[in-house]
Amino acid sequence: MAYLGKTNSLVVVRDSDYGFYLDGGELGEILLPTREVPEGVEQGDEVDVFISRDSEDRIVATVTKPICEVEDFAALEVISVNPRIGAFLDWKFPKDLLLPFREQTQKVRVGERVVVHVMIDKKSDRIVATTKTNRFLDRYKPEYDVGDKVILLIQDRSPLGYNVIVDQKFRGLLFEDSLDRQLRIGETLDGYIADLREDGKLNLSLEPVGYGRVKTLTEKIMATLEAKGGSLNLGDKSSPEDIRAAFGTSKKAFKQALGSLYRDRVIRLTSQGIELVKKTD
Repeated sequence: MAYLGKTNSLVVVRDSDYGFYLDGGELGEILLPTREVPEGVEQGDEVDVFISRDSEDRIVATVTKPICEVEDFAALEVISVNPRIGAFLDWKFPKDLLLPFREQTQKVRVGERVVVHVMIDKKSDRIVATTKTNRFLDRYKPEYDVGDKVILLIQDRSPLGYNVIVDQKFRGLLFEDSLDRQLRIGETLDGYIADLREDGKLNLSLEPVGYGRVKTLTEKIMATLEAKGGSLNLGDKSSPEDIRAAFGTSKKAFKQALGSLYRDRVIRLTSQGIELVKKTD
C-alpha cells in the first residue's frame, strides 16, 4: 500500500518508455519517471520514493524527498502568496506546499516562518499545510517521566512563555522565567520534561532536571578545566551570554554546578573565574 505525501518502499512492476511503474496498492500503478530511476534498478526491486501529485494532479513517484511529510509538524518559510487560494511554503521540494487561506489562523506574509502540520486535504485529496495545528496533537496523557529528554518545536508565544510541540505529538509549555534568552518561533531544540500536569500538558525545561542536570554540567565543567590547564575565566559573575556560549546552559544552572563543585572542594573561586584545587598527598 502506498501513501500520498509519504516516503514509501514500493516494488517495480514494469517499465515503459516513460520510466518504471511501481505497485501502489489501492492507488494503482505509480509512475517513477525515467530521470528519477536510480542506477541499476530492475523489475522486482524495491525503491524508496516520495508519493505526490504533479502539475496535472496525477499521482507520481520521485526519489526527491521534502523536509517534512504528511502528519509531520514543521517550521517552513512563506515564499509567495496567491490572493485567490493561499500561501506557498518552501519544503525543499520542486512543487511548493500550499497553505490555503481557510487553513490559516491569521494571514501570513512572504518571508515569515510559520509552524504548520502537513496533511491531506479532504476536499481535494491534495497535500496541504495548516497552521491550525492543535487539533492534530495527541490528547491522551503522555507517558513520560520527569527528566526525560524530548525534542521541542517552538510553536508560538503565550502569556506565560512559549507553547511547544513535544516529540511531534504533544502540547507543552516553556515558562518565560525559566529562560535566559528569547526563542524563535519554529526553532527546534532539545528539552526535558519538568512536570506532568493533570490536564495532559507538559511543563518543560531547556536544562536537564534536578540532580541529573547538576551532575551532567559538573562533569562538563571539570573536563573543560582539565583541558584548559586547570583554570577557566568563567565564574558566578560571568554574563549569561558567555556561559551559554561555553557550556550551552543558563547562568542559574551554571551557578548550581559551581556550588556543587565548590562544596566538594574540587574547585576554588578566583577573581578571574574558577580553578581546580590541586590534590595533595
